[in-house]
Amino acid sequence: MPQKMLKSAHYIELGSYQYWPVLVPRGIRLYTYEQIPVFLKENPYITDGYRAHLPSKLCLKSMFILSNETVNIWSHLLGFLLFFLLGVNDMSSVLPAAGASREDYVIYSIGLFCFQVCMLCSVGYHLFCCHRSEKTSRRWLSLDYAGISVGILGCYVPGVFYAFYCNSFWRQVYLVTVLALILAVFSAQIHPLYHTQEWKTLRSAIFCSVAGYGIIPACHWVWLNGGFHAEIVQAFFPRVMVMYLLAASAFLFYISKVPERYFPGQLNYLGASHQLWHVLVVLMFYWWHQTAVYIMHYRHSQPCQEHSGGNIGSVG
Repeated sequence: MPQKMLKSAHYIELGSYQYWPVLVPRGIRLYTYEQIPVFLKENPYITDGYRAHLPSKLCLKSMFILSNETVNIWSHLLGFLLFFLLGVNDMSSVLPAAGASREDYVIYSIGLFCFQVCMLCSVGYHLFCCHRSEKTSRRWLSLDYAGISVGILGCYVPGVFYAFYCNSFWRQVYLVTVLALILAVFSAQIHPLYHTQEWKTLRSAIFCSVAGYGIIPACHWVWLNGGFHAEIVQAFFPRVMVMYLLAASAFLFYISKVPERYFPGQLNYLGASHQLWHVLVVLMFYWWHQTAVYIMHYRHSQPCQEHSGGNIGSVG
């Protein structure tokens, strides 16, 4: 490297590999776990590569250097771009070609908007968590948690709408219930103890409860359609299970801090649990969007039929 560039470069060790020179703008340096403020100490198995004590301008500049947050920032920034482009494609091509109704446009707009909000809130937190003000860092953390709730809402809206496409009563019941749950989570986040270490288990339980609530309308949908042997259930229930498998895998990585737990200091920059959580969340949202497109085409090709007992078929 030229001599001038070497003066502004830090050398970091990527796992067990050789040291790599990393150009860092003036005023930014990388810290070890022992050197960072207490409010940034979330994962002791990530031992180096931390940004800290930065004003807002340098927080923004730090997105272009290699730190232990680089993958977290760019994975969801690219995720935002993905869902934005999917929205443009849906509105200009997919929905018109499917003969979509006004309701379809609204549902897809809500779902993709929620995914984009989730991505941007996550990007904001991972950019500004290193702010020199703990209060600012905590505010961005609150937005990150709020973004997760909005992302969950984005999964529920198209799922419930198309699952109970032919049963307006249950569609309204479940949509209102989900909205109430999300608002309850927002209310809990106002509590001053919500982001403390003492409430860490409670926070996880709240998000698990909101996400796990989806099992109730899913089972109800299976029952309304005549059980697991119904053609529509066999077509779509596996897709629901894949979505929950991705969500469960992401959450397990998030809370277990695996694999860096078994390789402390070796996965500081690439391969850590939070990075895997980010990638799996993007995959989960994309999978659910594609499932919504699939089920929309089915709903438009299969008219709603009356079932015995006065019930309208929910999806079939």
